[in-house]
Formats: sequence, C-alpha cells, structure tokens
Amino acid sequence: MLRYSLKRLMSLILSLAVASLVIFLVIEVAPGDPASFMLGINAQPDTVAALRTELGLDVPKTQRYLTWVSNMLNGDFGTSYTYRTSVATMIADRMWVSLPLALYALVLSTLIAFPAGIYAAARRGKAGDMAVMGATQLGVAVPNFWFAMMMVLVFAINLRWFSAGGFVGWDKGLWAGLHSLTLPAISLALPQAAILARVMRSSLLDILGEDFMRTARAKGLSRRQALWRHGVRNAMIPVLTIIGLQFSFLLAGSIIIEQVFYLPGLGRLVFQAISSRDLIVVESVVMLLVFAVIVVNFIVDLTYAAVDPRLRSRT
Repeated sequence: MLRYSLKRLMSLILSLAVASLVIFLVIEVAPGDPASFMLGINAQPDTVAALRTELGLDVPKTQRYLTWVSNMLNGDFGTSYTYRTSVATMIADRMWVSLPLALYALVLSTLIAFPAGIYAAARRGKAGDMAVMGATQLGVAVPNFWFAMMMVLVFAINLRWFSAGGFVGWDKGLWAGLHSLTLPAISLALPQAAILARVMRSSLLDILGEDFMRTARAKGLSRRQALWRHGVRNAMIPVLTIIGLQFSFLLAGSIIIEQVFYLPGLGRLVFQAISSRDLIVVESVVMLLVFAVIVVNFIVDLTYAAVDPRLRSRT
C-alpha cells in the first residue's frame, strides 16, 4: 500500500506541475494587456508602461511563472490588478459560497441517485426500470443551466418559494444560507444524480450476477435480503469513485450556475476576472480548482485501493 501511495503522490505532484505550466501559458497567450485595459484606450504609453512595471508585467514570463508558483507554495496568491486586494482573501470569501454549494449538490445527488439506481436494478426490464432509465437519460442530456432557468421560472417567479438569485450570507443563519443555495444546488445535482443512478444500477446488476449472490439465495435469503446485505455493499466500490469525481466537478464546474443565480462564488469571481483581464486572479483561482480536483482524485484512488487490494497488486 505504501508503494502504491508513493506512486500516486508522485503522479499528483507531476500533474500539479504540468497543470500550473499549462494554466500560466494559456492565460498569458490570451489577447489583451491588463494595464491597457485598466487605463483605457486613451492612456499614454508611458502611463501604461509605468502600470505594467507596478503590476510586474514587464519581467520575463519565465521569471513571472517561477515567482507565481513559489508564492503560491507559500500561500501568497498575489494581489488583484483590479481590486488591489489580496487574491487569497478574495478566494477565501468566495469559497464560503462555492464549497457549501458543491457539498449541498453532492448530498442531493447522492440522495436521489442511490434509491433510483437500486430501484431500477431490482426491477430490471420492468416498467419501473424503464421509467428510471428514461428519467436519467433526460437528466444526462439536458444541461444544468436549463434546469437552473426552469427552477427560477417555476419556484422563484411563479410559486415565489425561493429568490431568483443572490446569497443572503451565512450571518443570517444556516437555514437562510441553505435556502439561498437550494435552487442552485438542485440545478447542479440533477444531471449528476442521473449519471450516478445509471452507474449504481449498472454496478448492482453486475454484482447480482455473481456466484456469491446465487449462493446467498441458495442459503435461504430472499431476493430483497440478498440485494441489501450483499449486493448494495459490493456495488458501492465504483459508485464511491464516481462520487469523488463528481465532487471535483461540482466544485470546479459551477461557473454557469453561479452566473444564473448571481452567486458570489469562485465561478463568478473567475468570470469577472476574465472580463477585467485580472490575470493573477484567473490563474490563482483556476490553479486552486485544479488542485482540488487532483487532490480529490488522489484521495479516491487511495480509498479505492484500500477497499480493493487487486489495484495495489497491479502497480
């Protein structure tokens, strides 16, 4: 297990190094100069040059990349070009919206997917199975921003159960904060629940065909008892892997949903930073999200290997 963990750790470090280089290069080649953008089209060249020097944009790209990486390793994400505040502070403020939103959506996705997947597998080929699979196919096909707009139309505009956007803040209480995040969380959770339900059904059907399941039935267990005592537990291994990957997606992929609901999260921060050519904010937030995705995948790999020793023997 130690050897496997060290290999995965080296892979994590290499992935982070490559990701940081790709992020820096992609953002650097984007058209537009932050200093010229901030000063406007009528700015004098010497004024633009002075601002570029102040922002550190006049140094070679290699030096800027190494400085950026070394500062991040020390917890310093730099200073925003636009807001003149610490990027780390901006990220910390927005994280209190994006992280609870991702966790909320993950919980909802799991609560929807598990019963649906188990129900479909237990009724394979019957009307219930076809109904669940049809619903999950629709959930996979329809983009989450469409769900978001339908949620706003139905529950915010027509029924007036929720606000159409914005976040009240956690200082108003836990219930008020969760109430503000409910529609965005549902919009994020429905497509992920459709995927997870299909994986749960497929995994459970594979387990139901194994010899040990037939042995359990031969020993006198009913179909329902064998399903819950042996089938669901063994089917959870690939499902847990998908849950870990979905959390990464929910944390990093909520940019559109945050725009629809005007949530002050990391996704909206990235969008605003791109619009204002605030490169240091874009680089830092994207790198942080990539880091979260890679670390979650690393934890999932270790958990999977701990549950299934066959993976360790293959490395």
